[in-house]
Amino acid sequence: MRNGKTCFGVIIGTRAYFNSELARDVRKQLLATLDANGYEYVILPEDATPTGSSSIETREDGLKVSKQFREHRDEIDGIIVSLPNFGFEIGIINAISDADLNVPVMVQACDDDNDKVDLDSRRDAFCGKISVCNNLYQYGIPFTDTSLHTYSIYSPLLLQDINRFAAICRVVNGLRHCRIGQIGTRPLGFNTCRASEKLLQRSGITVVPADLSEILFAAQRISDDDPKFKAMCDRIRHYAEVPEAYNSKLALQAKFGVAVENWIADNDVQAVAIQCWDSLEQNYGCAACITMSMLSDKLIPAACETDLAGAVSMYALSLASGQAPALLDWNNNFADDRNKCVCTHCGNFPRSFIGNDQLRLGPLGVLGRTLGKINTFGAVYAKVSKGDFTFFRLSTDDTKGCIKTYLGKGELTDDPYGMDGCIAVTKVDNLQKLMKYICKNGFEHHVAMCRTDVVDILQEAIETYLGWNIYVHE
Repeated sequence: MRNGKTCFGVIIGTRAYFNSELARDVRKQLLATLDANGYEYVILPEDATPTGSSSIETREDGLKVSKQFREHRDEIDGIIVSLPNFGFEIGIINAISDADLNVPVMVQACDDDNDKVDLDSRRDAFCGKISVCNNLYQYGIPFTDTSLHTYSIYSPLLLQDINRFAAICRVVNGLRHCRIGQIGTRPLGFNTCRASEKLLQRSGITVVPADLSEILFAAQRISDDDPKFKAMCDRIRHYAEVPEAYNSKLALQAKFGVAVENWIADNDVQAVAIQCWDSLEQNYGCAACITMSMLSDKLIPAACETDLAGAVSMYALSLASGQAPALLDWNNNFADDRNKCVCTHCGNFPRSFIGNDQLRLGPLGVLGRTLGKINTFGAVYAKVSKGDFTFFRLSTDDTKGCIKTYLGKGELTDDPYGMDGCIAVTKVDNLQKLMKYICKNGFEHHVAMCRTDVVDILQEAIETYLGWNIYVHE
């Protein structure tokens, strides 16, 4: 990825006895589509091979591509193979296998026109794609198919498939190289939040730990004159309403937020799990919710209760959607509607996930009763606006030595519910079946959500490239 833009390695496959103009036209249109939509690419010069148009046929052609791809290894996020005609698997498979980039691959092939099947116009890409995919399968190279087996290079399906493929690349590459911060240990009584660092690391996910005391000492050292502190106070006031009764706690809250953000930047982590219950309240005097909410809103997913696997789940949704995710409890039944339930947390949902500006800060409900409201200030109170959502959960299973996941979609409703904190009344088809699956398979009570449908993207990323166990709920 360069300059924050997805970069593709592009391969145009061909066979010499097909009309070279077909390859030239495909190259032109494919690159025009990538240019128009902000994608970057690496492709051979037009005159680099005997067939022209950057198209490749032989092993020698393929090795030219692989050499170029290796030189741009740190930039290429995925490989697009386009077949203007039957193509020749030898050049393509040598290009991909010799480059050895270990990135997602998408194979696209072009339609024939029924009135253009003479020897000068026919493509046979319908058949050639099967041959190319067979070779990828033989070589153990996973790949992504397009929405239709073949279509015109001028079809709007091309951009749809490229956008979907870019999201798959973000998920796969992001998860394979991510660093997840762990601030504090798992709270007592939260066995459900345990996760295996070793199983996560096997998939390229590194856990970066910090003792909670490190953050608290850093927060206490921040002076009232610190520009970051002053800016954080302003950010919190613009983010959510601060009740007059808790104005005295704003400085404490802001310094904690600055300390966490500084630690995240210093340690180059992409998501974080924080020990918010209940050491922070007892030893520092505020909750972590507003800090986590604001981080997630900036697409740095923050999970509460030191739920490492929950943070990874949130990060996966963020990569797939480009939106802020939330971590919720599957928390309450909703009257006698067995396809509805209340998903909630003390108050850490990001504002963009909530979907409205009616946010106010208050004390934690449960802990406030035992530790005192003044010591638990910092929870976000809000009702989530209606709309569609995707739910996702990743879990490390030590008993089976694997990572397992479940995935599905539902609806956020307008139903009222009289509870403080962040509230989301949800509707999921066959919810009872889902709950049985969660319970029978040892999943946690936490689930990550985002406000768009990315089920297909995550399913493809997990099944094809990451190799985790997955259940897709329907």
